[in-house]
Amino acid sequence: MMTVAGFALAGLAACGSDDEGGDDTGSVYFLNWKPESEETYQEIARVYEEETGVPVKVVTAASGTYEQTLRSEITKSDAPTLYQINGPMGLRTWQQYALPLDDTDFAKDLNDPGLALFGEDGNVYGVPLAVEGFGIIYNEAIFEEYFAMDGAKVSSMDEINNFDTLKEVTDDMQARKDELGIDGVFASTSLATGEEWRWQTHLSNTPVYYEYQDAGVTDMEEIQFTYNENYKNIFDLYLTNSTVEPALTPSKTVTDSMQEFATGKAAMVQNGNWAWSQISDIEGNTVAEEDIKFLPIYTGVEGEENRGINIGTEAFMAINSQASEADQQATIDFVNWLFSSEEGMEYVTNDLGFIAPFQSFGDNVPSDPLAVEVNAYMTDSDLEPIPWVFTTYPSQQFKEDFSGALGQYASGNIEWDEVVSTFTSSWAREKANLG
Repeated sequence: MMTVAGFALAGLAACGSDDEGGDDTGSVYFLNWKPESEETYQEIARVYEEETGVPVKVVTAASGTYEQTLRSEITKSDAPTLYQINGPMGLRTWQQYALPLDDTDFAKDLNDPGLALFGEDGNVYGVPLAVEGFGIIYNEAIFEEYFAMDGAKVSSMDEINNFDTLKEVTDDMQARKDELGIDGVFASTSLATGEEWRWQTHLSNTPVYYEYQDAGVTDMEEIQFTYNENYKNIFDLYLTNSTVEPALTPSKTVTDSMQEFATGKAAMVQNGNWAWSQISDIEGNTVAEEDIKFLPIYTGVEGEENRGINIGTEAFMAINSQASEADQQATIDFVNWLFSSEEGMEYVTNDLGFIAPFQSFGDNVPSDPLAVEVNAYMTDSDLEPIPWVFTTYPSQQFKEDFSGALGQYASGNIEWDEVVSTFTSSWAREKANLG
């Protein structure tokens, strides 16, 4: 959902300073993934074009339509020169349109070269737009009130570093919800159609990661959902210690959930650092900025006290290999400017709000509290983050099959073993369909 980086303005001078704007100058067409960044990208394009004379067009796909829009645009004579690939599964579709980026300054400037998107030939075809993190967001003020109560199960957040303790505290807080002035410990679990991504994708990232780790692989054609009971542990905790009854969750949206947290009706909510605007911009927000913190998603796996939040990326910047050499170079120069020049980096950090995974940014991160928390977890040498592996999930259909089963389970219509069966069978079928 976020950033890229690079450095060196030499390419910019070589390519973008021709006042006469001949054919050799090239141009940039950026197909933007994130609707919320549209206004900022349009301003960036205008400023860059004014400074360099290089035309920059930004087109933003409507929410949920990026792949469809890219399919339509990529075959046109005036196709995007800069676009985004959604992880390894996306690369299977788009590699023929992806230029190797190994020699670009921004690819070389990654803090962690392993964050790049590699093809089977070992070349880099995508560079992360940003790093992000997700976990359990909590309101520290509510917890401090709980810690001060007689008989509180713990006295500080430092003691909550595993699932058993989290459950003990959560159950006790739920029993005292009236005293704490909340409707429930966790905000509602959003299982309405199209709103289930926090559970079908993000929450399942942890058990799938551990299964991959046990097998020593980075993907599987068939999966056992070995850690399904760990998933069930935390999912049940969300459902039974919530602002709403479990049967109501199939009608709840992410907006409902975030509003409950922002207005102080819930002490915790699972989401990522992008949720800061969903909290701060909600009318009636009562949560102080300094009270918004992250807690890892504990599920009962051995050794989880040494684990941090989930950190990674799913959006990778790619350059169209079918574009003219002039347009390719103009696009590379644009990216180098955006993620290495003082002006460009100012836009990235302060306006786009990206946590840039590049050396050129140093310690420069957005000032919002969730971005600060992600950076703190990334730099904590005592905690190992859980990397994002959900970019290997076989298809959107798999995710919808899984979330549909979760909704039926939450409503009391099916048993947990049916959820597990849906997960494993849909995964195998959808992986096989990839050919």
